[in-house]
Amino acid sequence: MKRQKYLLNKVAWSFFTILFVLVLNFLLFRVLPGDPARAGVRDPRMKQEAIEAIRIRFGLVKQVINCFESLNPIKVGSCTVNPFDTQFFIYVRNLLQGDMGISFHSNRPVAEILVERLGNTVLLIGAGQILAIMLGVAFGIIAAWKARTAIDYAALLSSLLAWSLPTFWLGIILLFWGSGHGLPIGGKATPGTSSLPFLQQWGDIARHMLLPTITYTIVYMGEYMLIMRSSLLDVLAEDYILTAKAKGLSTFQILKDHALKNAMLPLVTVIAINLGFTVAGALQIEAVFSWPGLGGAIYEAVVRRDFPVLQGAFLLIAVSVIIANLIADLTYSYLDPRVQSE
Repeated sequence: MKRQKYLLNKVAWSFFTILFVLVLNFLLFRVLPGDPARAGVRDPRMKQEAIEAIRIRFGLVKQVINCFESLNPIKVGSCTVNPFDTQFFIYVRNLLQGDMGISFHSNRPVAEILVERLGNTVLLIGAGQILAIMLGVAFGIIAAWKARTAIDYAALLSSLLAWSLPTFWLGIILLFWGSGHGLPIGGKATPGTSSLPFLQQWGDIARHMLLPTITYTIVYMGEYMLIMRSSLLDVLAEDYILTAKAKGLSTFQILKDHALKNAMLPLVTVIAINLGFTVAGALQIEAVFSWPGLGGAIYEAVVRRDFPVLQGAFLLIAVSVIIANLIADLTYSYLDPRVQSE
């Protein structure tokens, strides 16, 4: 019963947080200065009637039935009302139907753009995250168990160096190195490979993923290793670990049955946050290696002032972070049942 109450409480708070983010995300892009109908690639010589038609096309004014029934564009201006009157309810209704709006720049559905870019980002950054977690946790365990030895000092120095490296700088260095060894240095696939067999296509994509994945892995591996080492050192100093050693348990048994679960709690928090922001993509990595991911889409939308794409992307990122934190809370309850009583 206590566990069910804990789960329901966390899910309810996550739901209300998403509602708050929904409202904030809607208001954020409507308090910005400027007129989206006049921004970007719009022709400054357009007449007022054409601008009003654009506003109605992209839902920037209250959509009155008479506006659509009228075939005379001069009458469109008379339909303009307070845009905050019904826009929010239209926005929420469209979201529930999977409609995130239309891009000002490409005139494509925002959901279609984000899904296309999100797949590329998850493919690249997901692989880097998995490798970083596995290597960071493994090296952190080794460094903590061999504390104050040459192995620990070497691992600590290398992790600090990796964590402090600027992402874009490391990416450029690997880009130069890869170009000298015949590795692809940009894009997701080689042009013309779409007609090749399935395995050859994925082999080409894997070659393009190699350098950006290594960049992402090195940067985050250092962070995970430092946190795992510090947390595990605290746990290994506890009295029950000393008791386990006195009982004659092996190193593997002590780590597996007594230390790792408690040491994983801080790392779970960091991993959950990073996984949530993984949806946003690593903008610097995608820029250096010309990877067509979500980070690049956000950058392009900022440059073009494509507010619907930015609004959809920010909502997607916020929801991802909230869900990742919910997963972290649920993981806490598994690793440490005492969390449920708080």
